[in-house]
Amino acid sequence: MNPGTPHASLHVTHLGLGADDCARVSGLSAVFPAGLSLIVDEEGDAKTHLLRVLAGEAAADAGTVQWNGTKPSTPAPAPGAQHRFWRDPRAPWPEVSPARWAQDLAARYPRWDAADWQAHAQGLGLAEHLHKELFRLSTGSKRKVLLAAALASGAPLTLIDEPEAALDWASIRYLRGALTTEAGRSSATGRVIVVANCEPVPDIPWAQVLRLP
Repeated sequence: MNPGTPHASLHVTHLGLGADDCARVSGLSAVFPAGLSLIVDEEGDAKTHLLRVLAGEAAADAGTVQWNGTKPSTPAPAPGAQHRFWRDPRAPWPEVSPARWAQDLAARYPRWDAADWQAHAQGLGLAEHLHKELFRLSTGSKRKVLLAAALASGAPLTLIDEPEAALDWASIRYLRGALTTEAGRSSATGRVIVVANCEPVPDIPWAQVLRLP
């Protein structure tokens, strides 16, 4: 985003998820501004579906989701594949290495930062795994690959589910520092990063914390 360009924002109005395990989320209205927002879902059964709705991957039962006044599932200027980063961490992984996957992502995302990818891969302890097939990695290592890619993508709308699940403490410390860095950058980039978790995540300058009922 160029200096002087109005920052993007994600607007949710009277949202209802509808599914049996998500029915408690009804009439949800919120604005996700540039910076880091945290969604806390202590029950843990609605947050992933909500992220899929915010990404335009799933439909809401009621209400609207708008990116700069446009539904995410519609054509530009809504965040299409190159402007939105979202991947369910529980989805099957492709039979490629993290290094190859990163090459594919670099071709998709105009703001992909190769230096950030390398730094995050190093900081999260992925260096020795970059050329192994993704599906062969441990759950924690897969999560690290996803986090490194999400941060390096530069996507204006970035959605991350359970970022600290299956991570070792050193990686958690690194991740919190990396997210804090992104929070500082967002005033210039206008990037909107929405994180969902089952409990609060400390030591990060959240622009807002939204608790699901």
